[in-house]
Amino acid sequence: MSSRIAILGAPVLAFLLGGCAVQGKSFEPAAAPSNTATIYVYRPYSFFGSLIHPTVQCGDETAAIGPGGYHPFVVPAGRVTCRTGTEAADELEFDADPRVYYVRERISLGVLVGHPQLDPMDTDEAQSEIQTCCKQQQ
Repeated sequence: MSSRIAILGAPVLAFLLGGCAVQGKSFEPAAAPSNTATIYVYRPYSFFGSLIHPTVQCGDETAAIGPGGYHPFVVPAGRVTCRTGTEAADELEFDADPRVYYVRERISLGVLVGHPQLDPMDTDEAQSEIQTCCKQQQ
């Protein structure tokens, strides 16, 4: 009986685990005009919070980034605000020069639903983490 449950449960478990990660093209740098800032917001895969896809807004553009996904926000250089939220909100505001920035989104424990947080990242660490992410399809 228990082997039958294991055999029947394995495909369901595989579907649930495999269906949570973002599917798409692997990381590739975005083409952007020289007078703009490119902000890569990425979310390394984690099973915790994998059903939550909070919207991230940087400048005038928005994207819902799932676990294992990333989105390049190309914004004019100057003061930029990136924000996200569920039952709690997080905001990151900075003066963006015309260069590349990396922001990691992570989900922390919340009361009813996970709380998304935006963390500015060091380029070297971010480049190694974002390589495992796929471009979020909108």
